[in-house]
Amino acid sequence: MALGFIKKVFTFGKNKPAEEAPVEAEDFASVLDAAGQLNADEPVEALPEATDPITPEVIETAGGPAEDEPSAELVIEAETEPAAPAETMAVEEVQEAGESHRHPQPEQPADVTHGTLEQDDDDTVTLPKGFATASTLEPEPEAPAVRISWFQRLRQGLARTSSQLTGQIAALFTKRKLDEDTLDELEDLLIQADLGVETAMRITGALSSERYGKDVSGEDVAAIMASEITKVLKPVAKPLALDLSHKPHVILVVGVNGTGKTTTIGKLAAKLSGSGLKVMLAAGDTFRAAAIEQLKIWADRTGSTFIGTKLGADAAGLAYDAFEKARAEKSDVLIIDTAGRLQNKTELMAELEKIVRVLGKLDPDAPHTVLQTLDATTGQNAMNQVEIFRNIAGVNGLIMTKLDGTARGGILVAIAAKHKLPVYFIGVGEGVDDLEPFEAEDFATAIAGLPH
Repeated sequence: MALGFIKKVFTFGKNKPAEEAPVEAEDFASVLDAAGQLNADEPVEALPEATDPITPEVIETAGGPAEDEPSAELVIEAETEPAAPAETMAVEEVQEAGESHRHPQPEQPADVTHGTLEQDDDDTVTLPKGFATASTLEPEPEAPAVRISWFQRLRQGLARTSSQLTGQIAALFTKRKLDEDTLDELEDLLIQADLGVETAMRITGALSSERYGKDVSGEDVAAIMASEITKVLKPVAKPLALDLSHKPHVILVVGVNGTGKTTTIGKLAAKLSGSGLKVMLAAGDTFRAAAIEQLKIWADRTGSTFIGTKLGADAAGLAYDAFEKARAEKSDVLIIDTAGRLQNKTELMAELEKIVRVLGKLDPDAPHTVLQTLDATTGQNAMNQVEIFRNIAGVNGLIMTKLDGTARGGILVAIAAKHKLPVYFIGVGEGVDDLEPFEAEDFATAIAGLPH
């Protein structure tokens, strides 16, 4: 076969010098006969003389002699079965590999498909049904954010207040008729829930007039409770009126430190500037450096103008400067933060009175609105705070914060029943959208645990 001849060519060209024994003609005859290209019976004399040695210069590749000295037999062999390139196979590999490896196949890249793993030895492993490689898995699409309604957020915020109250009511009225003892127990329960004495008496009175001597369920009590609470809250659920004929409309925000004054101011600024109004924020709580920095951040976030001063500076002087600047820049609303350190009531009262007096000199009607922030988690303390700040600064509106996560949300009902002050906004979280206008019916329904 041709391979045998190529072997001899390599042997002569590589292992023996040119002057050694030449190739005999009969060797050519046998090779060609084995390849099936010449008849073995054909006379050997017809073959070309093979006595000339084949020098290494002639053998340039394993495919045959160089082009400048062609050989008919070698050309035939090269045309029919070309040998593998010398750079891909060594002579010893040709001799050992055999006929099946004359033309080594180039390495094929592993086909990475679903359910296969590539190994170091180029083998693949087929995974069982139900499995896949990590590279073939497509990422799960992100679920769109679900936007819940304000009532749902309010109900979540009042969940602890509602569950505690309705749970106790349900336990009280399990298989029991409504009598005097039951009404007394219910009244005590409502007072303990911070709804206040006046509201508790209203609820028990309405329940007695409708269901006295009859079987009463927890659901019946919850419905009557929601109705009576709505009646208490309706008169105080009012929008915050802005007199934009005054430029600026001055809102003075007061309250005990920790009730969320600065955050509430930022949320109000976001709502006002979002509606196209020009807002200025004044850092009048010069007692705390954190309050000044926090208000500056809210001003940057809401696109409001900020005015502040150094720590410990006169708050009334800052209020004066802020009003003059707001008027010069034709700001629509000026919101002034204040300190709230109740541990020194005398000093606090003097400071707030001075701020109000200075603003009154610039505009007889200023401050146009005095808002007090209340922390729902403080319970009865919130009631006392309203009394103090109402006397000091003439509070004319309330904002209740931190209703989420407290079991004392009923205190807002007690404050509304006693002080009759407008409740403008309530907050159930730290986000900008977690401060919303106060709605009496929504609040009463949520605190009673009833569906909307």
